[in-house]
Amino acid sequence: MIVGGLTGNYGMGKSTVARLFKELGAIIIDTDDIVRELLKDPAVIYEIKKAFGEDIVEGDEINKRMLAEIVFEHPHLRISLENILHPRVFKKVDEEIAKITDSAAIVIVEAPVIFERGYQNRFDKIITVYTSEEIAINRLKEKGISEDDARKRLKSQFPIEMKISKSDFAIDNSKDLEDTRRQVEEIYSRL
Repeated sequence: MIVGGLTGNYGMGKSTVARLFKELGAIIIDTDDIVRELLKDPAVIYEIKKAFGEDIVEGDEINKRMLAEIVFEHPHLRISLENILHPRVFKKVDEEIAKITDSAAIVIVEAPVIFERGYQNRFDKIITVYTSEEIAINRLKEKGISEDDARKRLKSQFPIEMKISKSDFAIDNSKDLEDTRRQVEEIYSRL
């Protein structure tokens, strides 16, 4: 079994590339999906409320928009949130991987902050998806994120060039889908 970490900065196409790997037969574990589930866990809600104040919870739910605004504005608070979530995320990732019985499986873990938090050694191979910052900003704006927020999110991550230099594979996602698909197929065959 090979476990690959799929990373890249906001708006650069990790989800698209993960979907292409899945079409080829890879098993995908999306850490964003895990985080969404964790944000419903009463123990996690309690810890976030303790760290960020009562206002962060509306009813029984975390106000995700408010939380995002806070953590992208204040890097030290983002680390606090990651310290609450990441141990639980990787526990769940490890549980999912343990369920896989096919020794020839290719598992791709989609995770945005592999390098920022020093998680690269958890993976056999690292794949970074990249595009220009302007393309990423335009993609984020299409998803309803303001240009200012998009720039803050991108600024909160390591420069994409650094991620590429530390990765085993890099996928240029700035052209059309077929070009990206061709690169994914080539990497998949090498894995």
